[in-house]
Amino acid sequence: MKPLDLMQELRRNPYPGRGIVLGRSADGNRAVIVYFIMGRSENSRNRIFSVTGDGIRTEAYDPSKMVDPSLIIYHPVRKVGALTVVTNGDQTDTIMEALNEGHCYRHALLTRTFEPDGPNYTPRISGVMKPDGSYDLSILKSFNGNPDFCNRYFFAYDGVPGGYGHFIHTYRGDGNPLPSFEGEPELVTIPANTAAELAGLVWDSLNAENKVSLFVRTIDLATQETDDTIINKHPQ
Repeated sequence: MKPLDLMQELRRNPYPGRGIVLGRSADGNRAVIVYFIMGRSENSRNRIFSVTGDGIRTEAYDPSKMVDPSLIIYHPVRKVGALTVVTNGDQTDTIMEALNEGHCYRHALLTRTFEPDGPNYTPRISGVMKPDGSYDLSILKSFNGNPDFCNRYFFAYDGVPGGYGHFIHTYRGDGNPLPSFEGEPELVTIPANTAAELAGLVWDSLNAENKVSLFVRTIDLATQETDDTIINKHPQ
């Protein structure tokens, strides 16, 4: 499979929704985590990423404008022991609880389904980065838009040096209803070594009208030291 140019993929899609990229830096020395959110409604766009003790959370930029927090306020990234969990919803906490009880992330996600936001039935996408740079990705989605059935897909990858990663996102593009992501995560190139450099490239490639917030973390595979960059469309 020929790797795709991540920035080109972002530029050609005006609305990938929420997205996760897991992989390795261009020099091969760092694990890479990317998570971004986009929005079409005022409620979805009224968000920022803020730092917590074990990761990040979404919060309302203007609390007075928050309409329904149920699917848009959550912890996208949490550190659980040596693992880093990243998801597009409150399944982050489901995975964290399962890991703390000695189970795996797959065990946790078998208890969850897609989001109850018909007619879109937005997929739940999740990833786990391991200390050796290997990682897992998953997607929970409705069966061809039928909310009576859930398809659960799980993928496991060795971290390959040289700036390679995998990209999974919620939507194939804009539409009504929004068309869900299809197939396995996309093999992409990661043309950067630092969190700040990669964040700048990704942010500039996301649709200017729809992008909301971006988080990038690199993890030194030798020392496990992390370097984070957050970009919010709304100033803090």
